[in-house]
Amino acid sequence: MTRKKIQIKKIDNTAARQVTFSKRRRGLFKKAYELSTLCDAEIALMVFSATGKLFEYSNSSMGQVIERRNLHPKNINTLDQPSLEKQLDGGVHAMLIKEIAKKNRELRHMRGEDLQGLDLEELQKLEKIMEGSLRRLVEEKGGKIINEIDALKTKGEQLIEENQRLKQQVMSLLAGQGHLLEPGQSSDSLVTNISSMGSVDPRQDCDSSCAFLKLGLPFPD
Repeated sequence: MTRKKIQIKKIDNTAARQVTFSKRRRGLFKKAYELSTLCDAEIALMVFSATGKLFEYSNSSMGQVIERRNLHPKNINTLDQPSLEKQLDGGVHAMLIKEIAKKNRELRHMRGEDLQGLDLEELQKLEKIMEGSLRRLVEEKGGKIINEIDALKTKGEQLIEENQRLKQQVMSLLAGQGHLLEPGQSSDSLVTNISSMGSVDPRQDCDSSCAFLKLGLPFPD
């Protein structure tokens, strides 16, 4: 008597569907076990029932098989990229937090804080770091001071040159107006004399001229 062929379609009866699921699940797992044993294959099966219940089988470790599958060259590009990026971001974030905490701890040590938890070797290492930092600080400070001194010297030389140039211009101007230096007289005194001569009050000349006019006297030569 031939076995009746079952039509492959969804079983509408809930009870019959659950019985069929249970039988075929056991048969599937049995076939997987036989395949792994006969062919030395690494197998992992996961089955979810209609109610969401998980059934799984693996001849080794389910996690290792899944990881091996994800790392396979043919599947590396089919990974869930958002999930992978999220994992990477989480790892980077944790690493950054750890690095920030380390740097903050080192900064407190540099300020002389929280030194109680350091052993002798760590204190000696910190001392060497501080000595090197202090040496570089002194060198940098010395370089800044030397640069400022050089800048002041350059500025002083520029002022001296500007002063000499102005003196030469004054001498040229005086020579053009017929003012000559007397023996032993400096250009500064000559400029002072000319300035005093040019500063005579014009009202004095007016007063003397008016007096001669009133008296009818001739102007003095």
